[in-house]
Amino acid sequence: MSDQTNPVNWFEIPVNDLERAKQFYETVFGLQLSLNEMGPMKMAWFPMTQGGPGATGTLIKSEGYVPSHAGTLVYFTVTDIEGALDKINATGGKMLMPKTSIGEHGHIAHFQDCEGNRVALHAMT
Repeated sequence: MSDQTNPVNWFEIPVNDLERAKQFYETVFGLQLSLNEMGPMKMAWFPMTQGGPGATGTLIKSEGYVPSHAGTLVYFTVTDIEGALDKINATGGKMLMPKTSIGEHGHIAHFQDCEGNRVALHAMT
């Protein structure tokens, strides 16, 4: 791994209802996800900028993928945590941890998505 490469480049968020989850994430983050299939795996890919900073990933519906509060926690960068939490609560998700300061590194919050996954937000303000 290069010293100039972030160690994570892809994430997968398990879902039971791909269309519902796609609409949830598109509404909350103002993104357009693209539907794709790879064999038995059905996915909705988050947008990606080739060579851009950060990681991208997918919502995934496939055998062995189960939505959960346990395990790895994915953080989405936002500019307004409270605004994102309002959208989350209005679209079938729920806040698990309110906006919390992490000192000079900004603020975080945790939420449950419409599928039952624990996911997080990060903002510098």
